[in-house]
Amino acid sequence: MDNIKLFEEKKVRTLWDVDQEMWFFSIVDVIEILTESNNPRRYWSDLKIKLQKEGSQLYEKIVQLKVQSSDGKYYKTDVANTEQIFRLIQSIPSPKAEPFKLWLAQIANDRIDEMHDPELSIDRALQLYLNLGYSENWINQRLKSIEIRKELTDEWKRLGLKEGQQFPTLTDIISKNWSGKTTKEYKTLKGLKKENLRDNMTNTELILNMLAEASTKDISQAVNPKNFEESKNVAKQGGTIAGNARKELETKTGKKVVTKLSAQTLLKDNKKLK
Repeated sequence: MDNIKLFEEKKVRTLWDVDQEMWFFSIVDVIEILTESNNPRRYWSDLKIKLQKEGSQLYEKIVQLKVQSSDGKYYKTDVANTEQIFRLIQSIPSPKAEPFKLWLAQIANDRIDEMHDPELSIDRALQLYLNLGYSENWINQRLKSIEIRKELTDEWKRLGLKEGQQFPTLTDIISKNWSGKTTKEYKTLKGLKKENLRDNMTNTELILNMLAEASTKDISQAVNPKNFEESKNVAKQGGTIAGNARKELETKTGKKVVTKLSAQTLLKDNKKLK
């Protein structure tokens, strides 16, 4: 299960390993926060060489897992569990070391709490978006979109589709057929790089995206596609349903639904007005 955690408004890509019951953190993201380096990948590359020369056990235990990148696709990325990140911090001089350690400990405690009470994870997600300045109306739509996305990916998993390879392709098909743009094209329009596309959709965009994904899931469950090619056709049908709704709305209002406008832009504008 992948997720995004925030440390002082900086994103850290994380993965929860169900079998091992532990968090894994993207090392590059951690290094970027601790060093504020403009090239955290290079910093990590140099540090790996140093650790290897020192015969560090930490270097030997680093693993690679597929983590979602800024383009929405999954790539193998160096990750480390909480204990390993604590040890890594010792090799990086940073004034943020101690607060980051406290943050890591809190993440671990929060996960234990959420396993006993799943509603806590929803409450924390709500608070996270509130802290970033999003409106409550937008947050409600965003949380619902997370639920619908999970239902769709659960359906794809049931069909035996591959998460790192086929999920992004199907997502692009859905996006293209409802919005007229692939995920990458959509992000380019909004001027996004590492930012999450859904976190930068307007309410209307979120609603239509949800309609597209919910329709795809419902059709998939009804027709039970036998292979990836049939699932691609289902994704096209689901996206088209929302695409038709978008076109009709645009005809009635005379305004484009998919625009450069992003939630991040609105947040920045609101901060300027304060």
